[in-house]
Amino acid sequence: MGLSKAEIDHYREQGYVIPRTRLPEEVLARLRASLDRLLAAYTDVAQEDIANPHMLPPVHGSDMNPFMAAARHPQILDMLEQLIGPDLVLWITRVLCKPAAKGREVPWHQDGEYWPMRPLATCSVWIALDPVSIANGCMRFIPGSHRQQELYRHHVSGRDNLVLNLELDQDQFDEARAVNVELEPGQMSLHDVRLIHGSAANTSGQRRAALIMRYMPATSHYDRSLVTQRRDNTPFNIFHQPLWLVRGVDRSGRNDFQHGHAQWEERYARGLAPVMESEG
Repeated sequence: MGLSKAEIDHYREQGYVIPRTRLPEEVLARLRASLDRLLAAYTDVAQEDIANPHMLPPVHGSDMNPFMAAARHPQILDMLEQLIGPDLVLWITRVLCKPAAKGREVPWHQDGEYWPMRPLATCSVWIALDPVSIANGCMRFIPGSHRQQELYRHHVSGRDNLVLNLELDQDQFDEARAVNVELEPGQMSLHDVRLIHGSAANTSGQRRAALIMRYMPATSHYDRSLVTQRRDNTPFNIFHQPLWLVRGVDRSGRNDFQHGHAQWEERYARGLAPVMESEG
């Protein structure tokens, strides 16, 4: 079941959509079980910082890991095709798990401030693995903030307890317009690369876990040379980020679908922490 015309219109106008489509129960159950194993195996990694779970072996075949299976799920790819075109590149996945009582804040930001593809284009699929509420730090969107097709002014924040350190200047948006995105397990939201969003810290007694999968149209080039322009301190080494062509063909003709794969396969094979080490 793809997106309805009303859902597509909402995405175009507001910058996000919460589709009727939900993750099948069996896929959700596998994801939750795998997440629990992942968190138990890597207790030395902040639960908000687990990168590329789709690279857990195996990554091919009928028994591929559930994160890769979700990233390649036909229903999800069908919806993405309606929004960003038929040629799709998966360029990152991430587990963002805010633990109970101490989950960190995600400051107001635009994703495009961080990412090295040109033209700048990405649709993010955010899948709730736990119940997501205002109490445990749900995402908040500023509807329509993507429509100017601009990146607004950010600053490097000195505040502690943030997942990201680039924060949108307060005079760049009206927080009073924010909408809360509360989801049930298996529900998802899709949002545009320029949409202003963030989430509060989780001070509740309930964990808030999500799987985030980001796709760009294959008309864009993932330009690894742009990592030198970054100002943030995220632990993710996007220079070595492996790309996956999950549907169609590489229209740009410039994307490298080999770089980073061996590094990530080796990292998981050796039991190393699933974070992207810094470029320097």
